[in-house]
Amino acid sequence: MDETDALACLSALSQGTRLDTFRLLVRHEPDGLPAGEVARQLDVPQNTMSTHLAVLTRTGLLQAERHSRSIVYRADLGRLREMMLFLVRDCCGGRADLCQPLVADLLPCCPPRETTP
Repeated sequence: MDETDALACLSALSQGTRLDTFRLLVRHEPDGLPAGEVARQLDVPQNTMSTHLAVLTRTGLLQAERHSRSIVYRADLGRLREMMLFLVRDCCGGRADLCQPLVADLLPCCPPRETTP
């Protein structure tokens, strides 16, 4: 990711409805949600939501896939990873001890899934 891509992603996420949309779709990975369901859950008119989804899709933060008559949107976690790495790539001047608190805070958000015997 270069600076132009990062700015586009950050700009898209700097609007409240788009940020809420992206966070909602991250929570619904890997299945995603139909556009109408995203609009319903966020209580946003469908035509307005369509515009927000288009902005996020153009930046690569969302992927869209047609399923019959509906379009299912998914967060592109690879793109999110690229953006996050771009933001912290040169952090800490090579001192891992300074980045450790950030890494420690990120780990609990994704606990390993328990497997049933």
